[in-house]
Parts: sequence; structure tokens; C-alpha cells
Amino acid sequence: MSSMRAARFYGNRDIRVEDVPVPEPGPGECLVEVEWCGICGSDLHEYAAGPVLMRTTDPETGKPRPIIFGHEFCGRLKSVPEGSKLQVGQAVMVDPHCICRTCLCCTAGNDHICQKLGFLGGSSGKGGGLSEYATVEEAHCLPLPENVSLENAAVIEPLVVCHHAAKASGLNLAGLDVLILGGGPVGAALISVLRAHRVGKIILSEPTAKRKEQAKDVVDRVIDPRTEKVGDVCRELTGGKGVDVVFDCAGVQPALEAGFDAIKSTGTFVNVAVWEKPIQIQFLPFFFKEVKIMSSCCYNEQDFKEVMELMAKGKYPKYPPLIQIHISHSPPPVPLNNQLTPLIFPSRFIHGL
Repeated sequence: MSSMRAARFYGNRDIRVEDVPVPEPGPGECLVEVEWCGICGSDLHEYAAGPVLMRTTDPETGKPRPIIFGHEFCGRLKSVPEGSKLQVGQAVMVDPHCICRTCLCCTAGNDHICQKLGFLGGSSGKGGGLSEYATVEEAHCLPLPENVSLENAAVIEPLVVCHHAAKASGLNLAGLDVLILGGGPVGAALISVLRAHRVGKIILSEPTAKRKEQAKDVVDRVIDPRTEKVGDVCRELTGGKGVDVVFDCAGVQPALEAGFDAIKSTGTFVNVAVWEKPIQIQFLPFFFKEVKIMSSCCYNEQDFKEVMELMAKGKYPKYPPLIQIHISHSPPPVPLNNQLTPLIFPSRFIHGL
């Protein structure tokens, strides 16, 4: 076992499946034999418009340094450090965020906003899960509950993002009416997370046909913002008050403005989206409604453990079926670039493995 196949990102719309050496675990690291790896919206963004956060050139030499894609992955342990409580062959979910453990945020218990935050298969420069093997810090190899399959575990990471966002609201969400802006991978995961929190009504604002069709049976109402006024519909559904909480998973100006129109006075607006442009907030609705604005960034290890426990209890039954496409790790008959390109268009994509 000296070489493996891996999907390496060289730059804009350039991913190559190549034979590369199997990585050697460093001190305190495990070698994970990857079984499933999710294709995240951020992966597609890097592929279509990047490199954005990924560093595909060596900062010292300037030479190309392709990165093995994939941060949503799970598998079985091929090797573990000496004295580890983990066992070879054990099924694990990988927590892909890389932290320094020494900065102010890390030492204050906020490692998810580490000042040197990076991700396996992404901005850390370390290889990810679109490969046969990956080296992972022992503390970030999280044993799976026995009744959670590896295939379902591959969609845990988006659920963890949303679980953290729900906690970031600072609210007991039970019984509250919620508007989700955007029904892509994160918006779809958020629906399941909010159901687990026993919220009241879930309303989704989403313009694309595929996503509306996928969500119509798992939310109370899908609004097409191109043909309906989001705020009016939300007030109609909530007895005139507006929604208690808005989760922005879209990251576009028209959606944000619709969210501020739909939210009740003293409501909470939680941003989960990664914006490509500066945010512009209209002053009057923000001021006169006393809207509380929160931001949610990534997740921490505790979030992972909580989501895995909830999944083991069957709290997310509607989420795994939203996986839209499976791409074989075997040499595909169609080049990987050709398989990823159709996924860029939001009307065709919820989540992939």
C-alpha cells in the first residue's frame, strides 16, 4: 500500500484523479481509510470560481501545490497512534476543522473561530476525503454510534453546521416560527435540525424548482420569492406577527431584505451563509423592529458529538434521502470534471456523495 487514487484540485474547474503516495500519519494522527465523502457547496464554489480560500501554490516556492478535495468524510481506521483508545477498523466521522489550540479563541473554548482556522481538504492545505486514505488528528476521529451507517455519516457535517447555527441563535427554538432563506445543502440540513428542535412552522424561501420540489413535503410552506412577497406570506401564516427567527442560508441581498420584512419585532436573524459581497442592511426595519443579528461560523467538536447522538436517536429521518448524486471512487467512465460541472447549477443540486 504505497500509492492511492485521489481527486486533486489544481485551480479553476481543474480537478484531476491521480495516483499519489499514501500519506504517512504524523505524531498523534490516525490513518483513515475513506468510505464516503460529501460534496459540499463550498467545494463546488472553489471548483467553479476558485481558488478562493484554498492555497494551490506553495507560498515559499510559488510552485503548484494541488490539494486533495473533500472535508465531509468518514471511514474506518487503518492505523492509530500508540496507546490510543481508538481501534483499527473502527468506523469514525472526521471533524475536519484544523485549529492551533493556542490563540485567544481556542483557549477561550471557541476553537471553531480559531485565528488560524483551516479545514482538511481545504484552506489548511492538508489532504481531504476525496481519496482512498487521509491522515487525521486522533482527537478529530469521532467514533460512530453502532446504528449510524457510514453512508449516512457522510452527511453529518452539514447537519453540524446547522446545529451550531441553531445554538448560535441563543433561543429555545421549540414552538417558534422560522423562515429559512435558501434551500441548498445547508438550508436542507437546517430543516432537519429545526425539526429536531421541535420548532413551530418552518417556512422556506427558495426560487429553484428542484429544491422547492425536494422541500415541499418537509416544510410547512415553500415560498417562491420571484412570484410571492415573502413577508406577506410569513405574516399570513403566523397570524400577522411575522416569523420569530430567520436563518439566512442564501447570502444574497434580495433574500436578506425579504428576511427583514418577514421577521417580527424583536425577532432574531441568524446568518449562516458565506457572502461573496458586502452586506447592506436597511436601517429602518433593523432599527424600529429591534432585530437581533447573530452570526454562526462552522462548528466545534461538541457540536459533532451532539449531532451524532441525535442521528443515533433517529432525529433526522428526512435528511439522508436528500443526497442527489453518487459518484463512484472507481475510475469513472466520465471525467470527474464533467461530473462536477452540472452540480454547480443550484437548480440541480442539493447535496452529493
